[in-house]
Amino acid sequence: MQSICDSLPGVLSLAEARDRLVAALSPVRGVESVLSNSALGRVTAEDILTTVDFPPFSNAAMDGYAVRSVDALPGAILQVVDRVMAGAPSVAALEPGQAIRIFTGAPLPDGADAVVMQEAVVPEGETVQIRLSAPLLCGENVRFRGEELRVGERLLASGRIIRPQELGLLAQAGVATVSVRRRLRVAVLATGDELVAAGGSLGPGKIYESNRAVLLGLLADLPVEALDFGIIADDRALLGNALKLAAAEADVVITSGGASVGDADFMVELLTAKGRVEFFRVAIKPGKPFLLGHLEGTPLFGLPGNPVSMMVTFMALVKPGLETLMGLMPAEPLRWPVRAVSPIRKRPGRLEFMRGVLERHRGELFVAPLADQGSHRLTSMSVAHCLIVLPQDSCGIAAGDWVSVELLPGGERDILERPA
Repeated sequence: MQSICDSLPGVLSLAEARDRLVAALSPVRGVESVLSNSALGRVTAEDILTTVDFPPFSNAAMDGYAVRSVDALPGAILQVVDRVMAGAPSVAALEPGQAIRIFTGAPLPDGADAVVMQEAVVPEGETVQIRLSAPLLCGENVRFRGEELRVGERLLASGRIIRPQELGLLAQAGVATVSVRRRLRVAVLATGDELVAAGGSLGPGKIYESNRAVLLGLLADLPVEALDFGIIADDRALLGNALKLAAAEADVVITSGGASVGDADFMVELLTAKGRVEFFRVAIKPGKPFLLGHLEGTPLFGLPGNPVSMMVTFMALVKPGLETLMGLMPAEPLRWPVRAVSPIRKRPGRLEFMRGVLERHRGELFVAPLADQGSHRLTSMSVAHCLIVLPQDSCGIAAGDWVSVELLPGGERDILERPA
């Protein structure tokens, strides 16, 4: 009897799968106004223009003396006529042959066009002598009004995620509230008769379920609302009901397990009957049985049940999909070249992600693959710093060859110095 999977599209490359995934998804609707100081991690829903100049007035870039640049010649002696601190403008306008003591951030006095740093002058009573080796340039050590941004210019573009530095820009512009996209609602569930929730009792053939914990942790780094739908048994009716409830309550559903072609894997069958399958199977290792579909209009990501495969497919495919749904431009994975410590064996045919440990040696990074690469070994993801990315047609790597790596979350920690 022909399997339903026989009628589905063939195995896609990772690049093809990512392109099709992004093309099949659209940002969710819904906008809300939030206090700017509560907008960390949110996505801007419109362009934000500044209503003030950056900076709002010309000011000193360092402690020193405000002068007319034409007067600040090497050896010149200038009369000090005032002192101006940050937050209080000078009451005196600068005349030829004069200087005004000024501190960082203080408004530039009228008539001044430069600041001599305090280390370049010698105070002598009510005067200062300029000790420069060359004439002072107009504008030196001055931050001019509007040199960073002018009123009406774009402060933040629509579709930008608000990070701490963007919070600072909003505060600097005096923006009290900001229009952001509503949080994406993401339903998470795990499937499998063998799974038991933490705290439960393990019977024969049972294991504790861990994928939801990993997924919820990965989602915590994104501006989404995660909904935990628990563990669903390998039962066609139970799974169908759970998926229907999740699809009704969430903007997107993420499942782990049940996406392969075993007798108890019902995900493809249910999606084909109740919605549509966009694609099934990707030419990567681990993580080949990845599923993208729609259930009654709600996108669904079907991830493999093995924890390493699940985490790899989340990083490679689910994350850019969620970013698309949030209204963000999906970020390309950041990869950089390092040298392999030892040979790496690989068969051509699939893009392969191997867990690796990074080492520093005389300022250069090297990577060593972990000995155990089984997709069930979650401990390897805890020990590893990175994923070694081996191209689909690669036949392996020799010691000393360059390879590309992707950092795992938190992978920058605990990188050791390689012995000489």
